[in-house]
Amino acid sequence: MADEPGRLMRAEIAEQPGLLSAAARQRTAVAEVAARISARPPRFVLLAARGSSDHAALYAKYLCEVLLQLPCGLVSPSTTTLYGARPDLSGVLWVAVSQSGGSPDLVEATRAAREQGALTVAVTNTPASPLAGTTELAVDIGAGPELAVAATKTYSATLMALYLLVDAVRGGDGEHAAALGDLAAEALESTAAATGAAAERLRFVDRMITTGRGYSSATAAEAALKLAETSYLSARSHSGADLLHGPVAAIDGETAALAISSAGAGGTALGEVLPRVRAHGAELISVGSLRPAVESLHIPLPGTAEEVAPILEVLPVQSLALRLALARGVDPDQPRGLDKVTRTR
Repeated sequence: MADEPGRLMRAEIAEQPGLLSAAARQRTAVAEVAARISARPPRFVLLAARGSSDHAALYAKYLCEVLLQLPCGLVSPSTTTLYGARPDLSGVLWVAVSQSGGSPDLVEATRAAREQGALTVAVTNTPASPLAGTTELAVDIGAGPELAVAATKTYSATLMALYLLVDAVRGGDGEHAAALGDLAAEALESTAAATGAAAERLRFVDRMITTGRGYSSATAAEAALKLAETSYLSARSHSGADLLHGPVAAIDGETAALAISSAGAGGTALGEVLPRVRAHGAELISVGSLRPAVESLHIPLPGTAEEVAPILEVLPVQSLALRLALARGVDPDQPRGLDKVTRTR
């Protein structure tokens, strides 16, 4: 039915396996952009983004620092738009990530970066956007129109595009991304019952923390945003390391915790944190290919190389956000006070 709550979000979650498969098959365009970057080797990388795209940029930060061995930072566009900063960016790779490509502050900051000597790249779902028209190079994530307010398919498609770009810059052939479409289909089907059970457990929760380590920090951040915007939860994300530097004190029996735990260095490191979370009485739900030793309701995912795990991790997170919103009587397609494109300066 046209007015069925969550119809748009549900349909766009289901599109993701096909989009990921198509992206893996059609990596030539991304490889061409990577070749242009490799011809002007950067001394470091700056990433500019807002909202869900900022979490995708956090993922890219790990990719650049680990796979390319380049220092990488997340910029604050307001240093340009509000304070007029114009640092020397010669030899810098500036990657602006925006699903719409229409946020005025990202466009202005990116234009300034290009003027200050940066090699600028737009990663967007809107090739004809102002942002893509501002940069020297552009990557089309190819997710097609996204009608739901909550970003789902554009987020995973952005992760895929960023991975393929960084992998191509390092000389890779996209090997670890090749099977992600099939694995995504498997993950959405195999986790349906567990995400439903998790939604029932969380139905009356008001406070939630999400956590992960390494690459999975990006998924934890995106999870907090999805749960806040669709179910109106007070949800905060913390790196597993930062969680122990104070925020763990706020956890109690009235708090739920969502841990992103995939096989690899990040998931192993997170395993040292979760007993502290459970000791504070929190309801613990875990998502990923590595089941924590501590008691939790676990949503298992197929194993992958750790560097692409966030592309799968976010799928059951999105399904959980959808199911929880519906269980709480909220239509996630019409979150209060939100529009599809947020314009900031």
